[in-house]
Amino acid sequence: MPGRIEVLGKHTDYGGGRVLVCAVDRGVTVHAERIDGPTGTLRASTDAYPGTLRLAAGTAPDLPAGHWGRYVHTVIERLGANFGPLPAARLTITSDLPPASGMSSSSALLTGTALALADLAGLPASEAWTSQIPDRVVLAGYAASIENGKTFGALAGRPGVGTSGGSLDHTGMLAGHDGMISYAEFDPMRILDQVALPEGWSFVVAVSGVLAEKTGAAQASYNRGPALLGQILERWNRETGRADASLQGALRSLVGEDLAAPLAEDEIRWEPLRRLAPEGAERDRLDQFLLESAVFVPRAHRALRGGDLDAFAAAVDASQRLAETHLGNQVPETIALARHAKALGARAASSFGAGFGGSVWALVPTADADGFAAEWMDRYRAEGTAPGGASALVTRPGAPGRRVDPIAG
Repeated sequence: MPGRIEVLGKHTDYGGGRVLVCAVDRGVTVHAERIDGPTGTLRASTDAYPGTLRLAAGTAPDLPAGHWGRYVHTVIERLGANFGPLPAARLTITSDLPPASGMSSSSALLTGTALALADLAGLPASEAWTSQIPDRVVLAGYAASIENGKTFGALAGRPGVGTSGGSLDHTGMLAGHDGMISYAEFDPMRILDQVALPEGWSFVVAVSGVLAEKTGAAQASYNRGPALLGQILERWNRETGRADASLQGALRSLVGEDLAAPLAEDEIRWEPLRRLAPEGAERDRLDQFLLESAVFVPRAHRALRGGDLDAFAAAVDASQRLAETHLGNQVPETIALARHAKALGARAASSFGAGFGGSVWALVPTADADGFAAEWMDRYRAEGTAPGGASALVTRPGAPGRRVDPIAG
């Protein structure tokens, strides 16, 4: 299961909004095989840590928050609750994706585990599965619901991993095409377009070394974003008598089909929605969502579709500024990396992922990518504040998750 780059669309997915996302050419591989033992039990090991975990449905693991075994256990519990007990299995997990880097290593682990165990149990051939999960876009939504714990269609929710995120990560991993960037929307959940990164250009990803973990204080900070948008949506529905499922739905009720094109930054038709958010954290969070989802992401998509890298870079720059001033999920290291990238000549650069650490991508000519990566890291480390885990990699949009080894049984 590959990691992903959120090209643009910072924290818009859980508001039903729009994103540009693609897989990368690194990821997590999960091998599953049947073993003797009680149903719902699992032995799991990973190349990242020594030893083997023994996990069982109905038994909470004695593991710290954020431990990789908790993601695996969450999958066992959810698949078992939705589709019946799973066969006893052994999981072997390998990865070349930097952990807690903002490229969604945790979502890749969870999604890869879910698909491996589902295949092992024969679930994708069952009526119970196909009636609820008919295609890969829907599968991405279901994988996200395993992580956030929400009910998905007729598939009842149960406790997830503690984060209240959307399905951008899972959509990037499952629903794209090799070499393409997906232009996606989450209310309704759909792929609007697939657009190529121009030939001769690559993404250089700088891993800041500040771990983008979603536990403890970082988890609380991350979950504050969805909570603020949820409060505004609840107020909107109460004041208008509507039952919109997301802020994207509320916005669509105000602007109609005009939402298919980029809106203006000074759009007045969304003012009834903005008036419901008091100035301060709520207004900032709402403005970031509206501008990112309805203005900058559509502009960036249109620019990529037309091969206009100047317009693309302008949309990315505006998004990055807004993340720093309104979204509030940046740290000094990601801010510095984005600015260093532009100073070194990157065509565009943006932080991405959950925030509070993680990575920054830079768009550079493929021929210069390796040299740019080295120089970018040199400049970052020269400040003397770069954590020891800082690194860089070069990628283009990659292939979606796939079965790499047929599973017997």
